[in-house]
Amino acid sequence: MFYRPESGHGLPHSPFNAIIAPRPIGWISTRGTAGDNLAPYSFFNAVAYVPPQVMFASTSAKPDRKGTKDSVAQIIESGVFCVNIATGDLRDQVNASSATLPAGVSEFDAAGIPAAECETIACPRVAGAAAALECRMTRVLPLAGQANFVVFGVVTGVHIRDDCVVDGRFDPRAAGGWIARLGYHDYAAVTQLFEMERPA
Repeated sequence: MFYRPESGHGLPHSPFNAIIAPRPIGWISTRGTAGDNLAPYSFFNAVAYVPPQVMFASTSAKPDRKGTKDSVAQIIESGVFCVNIATGDLRDQVNASSATLPAGVSEFDAAGIPAAECETIACPRVAGAAAALECRMTRVLPLAGQANFVVFGVVTGVHIRDDCVVDGRFDPRAAGGWIARLGYHDYAAVTQLFEMERPA
């Protein structure tokens, strides 16, 4: 089949998210004048090594936030955020934190997720996360469409859970593996790895 996005696909559900998959989940924590916030974003990835940098995109808005969501609004306000790495042992908490709550209601509290303070920024992080990346926002860019924004940040601190360092490598399989977003309501847990040497 072939379709033009502006004309529709004729399927019961959009295939777009399922085609670009699996996607890592950035579990973004922020702090603003309204309080602490935690939400998962599957448009997320690393974008540079030196200095280490990440990005995530937010693609909708809430009625109580002008044209965006709590995460983006609070990052614009504070200039910082934390990326918590989503793993299988916390998948229910990741999902619970995706609920649409009023601005100022903490997903940490609503979903019973223990928080800890970051070291290099004034922001909470998920205490039990396999890893957490403390970030300073470098820019927030609008994308085509309504309420679409991409946030870039430089990593200023890295937390790694001790049981997720195996033979000197980050390996969160002890935490149920990385979880990734597929299409529809589907997710995957990455627990099987293989190695390949790149050509010279």
